[in-house]
Amino acid sequence: MKKLVGVIIALALGLAASGCGSSGSPASSEKTVQVFAAASLNKVFTELGGKFEASHPGVKVKFNFDGSSGLVDQLKGGAKADVFASADEKNMANAVDAKLTTGSQTVFARNVLTLVTAPGNPKKITGLDSSLDGKKLVVCAPEVPCGNATNQLAEKLGVTLKPVSQESKVTDVLGKVTSGEADAGIVYVTDAKGAGGKVETVAIKGSDQVVNNYPISVLASAPQPDLAGEFVTLVTSQAGKDALSAAGFVTP
Repeated sequence: MKKLVGVIIALALGLAASGCGSSGSPASSEKTVQVFAAASLNKVFTELGGKFEASHPGVKVKFNFDGSSGLVDQLKGGAKADVFASADEKNMANAVDAKLTTGSQTVFARNVLTLVTAPGNPKKITGLDSSLDGKKLVVCAPEVPCGNATNQLAEKLGVTLKPVSQESKVTDVLGKVTSGEADAGIVYVTDAKGAGGKVETVAIKGSDQVVNNYPISVLASAPQPDLAGEFVTLVTSQAGKDALSAAGFVTP
């Protein structure tokens, strides 16, 4: 009898243990889509990520927002991701040349530059002109899309800029202005719009001469290629266009 009781207890414990193991299976089946995206896409892509998760139960979207050139460097260094969204075609071309992407690269948005200052524009900055003399101007580094566009625009307008610092991503330029470390910064119109009342926007005459196209692509080594394709589909869909337009981007 004692042996029988022992067997029954052992079986019960075994069933309990197997039950505990099965309760953890849903978590282990959760899938993650890793998106590498230009820093200027932070707000709108986070919003679209929420929409994607809502329509894909059990799927999480994780983002790495940074300067496009930095993201390409990370991918070349072996970083794993499913989707790459660049703030210009030059860095997407670098990714294509390095065989990091698969399939096509789709332009889903366009952006132009503007100046931002402290609210009320206390330094009376009027554009890329003499009003910047003696002022602390911050721009993006040349290798970053917003920095490359800044250099192109300055050349077209025939002006020489004298920034006090060059940042690795556009959100850092914006941060320098909102924190009071800089008198003015050159950012995308979408960043200025997203900052709301934290900055004053000063339009740059001729900014429409330099337009950044934003391409997106599934990555060749994507751990979740099917879900990656579905995320790209969302970004390029009407819902994606509506969200991008609301954020200040121009959509194709």
